[in-house]
Amino acid sequence: MTKSNRRNFIGKSVAASAAVTAAAAVPASAQDKPTKKVIYRNGKKPEKTPLFNSTVTFGNLLFIAGVGYHEPGDIKVHTKGVLDSIQQQLESVGSSMNKVLKCNVYLNDLKDYKEMNEVFQGRFGDEPPVRTTIAAAGGIPGNSLVEIDVIAYI
Repeated sequence: MTKSNRRNFIGKSVAASAAVTAAAAVPASAQDKPTKKVIYRNGKKPEKTPLFNSTVTFGNLLFIAGVGYHEPGDIKVHTKGVLDSIQQQLESVGSSMNKVLKCNVYLNDLKDYKEMNEVFQGRFGDEPPVRTTIAAAGGIPGNSLVEIDVIAYI
């Protein structure tokens, strides 16, 4: 292969590669663009605009707002109740605990960290999500001892 032929070949290869990359970056149609979808608890949009939504999808990503537990009990009871509720929400839209990518845990009191972890351990499968845990200054709304929000995929 001569120098001229190699240059032509390389030039055409680079151009073809750039075209494929550009085509992959642009959706084939507007329908391929992810859209926001709110999932309402009772299946229909409320008459009055809510303060926030509890479950929203964007493409194949699922966002679940903070879930608390508002019944009597210690941190273990509260953590189990919150995780059970999150699992139910995930499964109701076709996801699962194993598909959670990110988890934020808000504790009413950091002294509950160890006991919360005892209940949390293993609930997200063998490969748990990334997690941030903090003690919320001023407590958790609704007198819950823990609140957890998650980002998952469907």
